[in-house]
Amino acid sequence: MPYGTPAQTASDYNQLSMDRRSFLAATGAAGALLAAPQSDDESGFTPLFNSRSLDGWNVQDGTERAFYVDSGHIVVHESAGYPTWLRSTRQYENFDFRGEFYVKGWCDSGIYIHAPEHGRPMWCGQEIHIFHQVDQRPTLESMGAIFPIVAPRKVNVKNNGEWNTFRILMDWPRLQVWTNGEMVQDVDIETVPDLRHRLRSGHLGLQSLSYPIRFRNLRLRELPSKVAWTPLYETSADFGKWHVSDGKPNFQALGGVLYSDGNGHFATQEKYRDFELQMYVRHELHHNGGVMFRTAGTGSRGRHYEIQLHDVEAAHYPTGSLYSVKRASYPRIVAREWWPFQLRVKDATCLVRINGETVLEYDKLDNLDEGPIELQAHDPGRWTEYKHIFLRRI
Repeated sequence: MPYGTPAQTASDYNQLSMDRRSFLAATGAAGALLAAPQSDDESGFTPLFNSRSLDGWNVQDGTERAFYVDSGHIVVHESAGYPTWLRSTRQYENFDFRGEFYVKGWCDSGIYIHAPEHGRPMWCGQEIHIFHQVDQRPTLESMGAIFPIVAPRKVNVKNNGEWNTFRILMDWPRLQVWTNGEMVQDVDIETVPDLRHRLRSGHLGLQSLSYPIRFRNLRLRELPSKVAWTPLYETSADFGKWHVSDGKPNFQALGGVLYSDGNGHFATQEKYRDFELQMYVRHELHHNGGVMFRTAGTGSRGRHYEIQLHDVEAAHYPTGSLYSVKRASYPRIVAREWWPFQLRVKDATCLVRINGETVLEYDKLDNLDEGPIELQAHDPGRWTEYKHIFLRRI
């Protein structure tokens, strides 16, 4: 974290309906691009796997035995089922990622890009699908799909005990994918509604679905970043960017974690009108709080909008709701576990994504004045924690 996105006009970014012609052009209607060759230029690449150990990678959501090294290859253990995955230590925004994978018989796996530190990698970021089947008519589930959103142009996979090459070129907003030297994806992410609001940077990952797939020769070349994020809270040194604006909350800087309890509000020193806010949230069961924006700087006593944080599915306004205005779809969250939170506010619109799902969209905000971001503590004894709080003005 943080996650990047390119500069663009407000009208482009807020256009929620997809133009059919531009989508077809972006996803493969232009036949001239179909045969675009993979570049052989290997300059500037850094190895991501030393062929001896999993240094630079960590097993997530599973046991350590889920991935291991054998004969210079990263191997998925057959007992390691979903959602176990292998996560790169570093995070990346734009990059050229290359490597090889081995398929023999039935195989189901994937390569994650822009995966979160916590949460669902396939939905917060993106998955390039690996599948053994040579489909004559590509589908959303085929080898090379941006799973399960965009079908590949063509399926190119060798499945009889053979190595396959891959290349994933992410240069936001353009995502290109090659398998075995043949281009199978060339997509403008901004034209795909189900992809355009996903994380713009994050970890690389290898997926486990209990099939003994192998990977080798992983290498990456970083490309220039296209966006800059401001940390609102990343370390305890950022605590001074906030102040108590109302009530008697208990906010504490605990290293990289901002802890909250009590009853009151904690506001940024800076004011914001249009922005993207991204962070991770963890909380006690049935906590009650909120993320407020365009406030008067006086908590709930003055003008404000509030995105509710309240993990009670049957509540009038559960987590993700625009409190007293619009109820959210209840997200996939678990008490005492970190989950990613994204809030985008632009003019009269706001959008909330939680753990890879868009749970709220609203386009009738009438308060267009700038104001602080405020975190609300509303139920003493039921804590909420935040980390990696980043914002960018838009």
